[in-house]
Amino acid sequence: MDSLSPAACRRAAEQLLLGRVQPPQPISHLPTDCRPQSVPDAMAIQDQLHDLLTESGRGKVVGTKIGCTTPVMQSYLGMTHPCAGGIFESTVFDQDSQVPHGQFLHVGVECEIAVRIGREIPPRERPYQRSDLVEHVEAVFAAIEIVDDRYVDFANREPDWKTWVADDFFGAGLVLGTPVTDWQPLDLAATQGEMRINGTKVGQGLGRDIIDGHPLEALVWLANAESSRGRTIPAGWLVTLGSVVQTQWVNRGDLVTVNLDGLGPASVRFS
Repeated sequence: MDSLSPAACRRAAEQLLLGRVQPPQPISHLPTDCRPQSVPDAMAIQDQLHDLLTESGRGKVVGTKIGCTTPVMQSYLGMTHPCAGGIFESTVFDQDSQVPHGQFLHVGVECEIAVRIGREIPPRERPYQRSDLVEHVEAVFAAIEIVDDRYVDFANREPDWKTWVADDFFGAGLVLGTPVTDWQPLDLAATQGEMRINGTKVGQGLGRDIIDGHPLEALVWLANAESSRGRTIPAGWLVTLGSVVQTQWVNRGDLVTVNLDGLGPASVRFS
């Protein structure tokens, strides 16, 4: 199967951009001549989309969201493997933030464990293991990922998952709790996270629900995926490791709070 040309990737990215400019427009199937047929196609389109979003004022890419790392999310989205998308500078918020509900098409939230990289992770031939990456993690956070269903008919899996990957896999923002720098004594696999909307508990899960029984296995996956592309994960990079709670869709005025054992809370109100 031939890869998409750079020109085709650009056309696809221009279509996906319409889901993020104001006012956003729902995305249907991409034209056949620029629809991704593989993960490399999807990532090539994603790179072009990042350039367009930066040019449009979204800011630079400052991190990576890793999606579909838990059974609950793989079942929900019909995927069997992780994927990655970009996090933009202007969409990172501190805890207790307010975010305008009207800037999204169909906004949702996820309960995440996030990390900040303290020392860059360069590409290498030998695959990374979890033990290799512990010293690269500067801080761990409780986090809320903001997602947006930008699609005409997401419920029926339209567009397909390769287009979702090209479009940063629903990524729309990130709310970070207080950084925990003395995190190594914590048992992140046993960390329980829960989400509440307007005080009502809507879901809970454990860190071990993420890839292979430990949240940092998601970072291992990313480090090896980026190595295969010849890319370095730089110091200061933010990485969300996956949601331990199924995506919850929110209404204007909703207050969303997550709490993760040992990591604390994060919250956001959709005004």
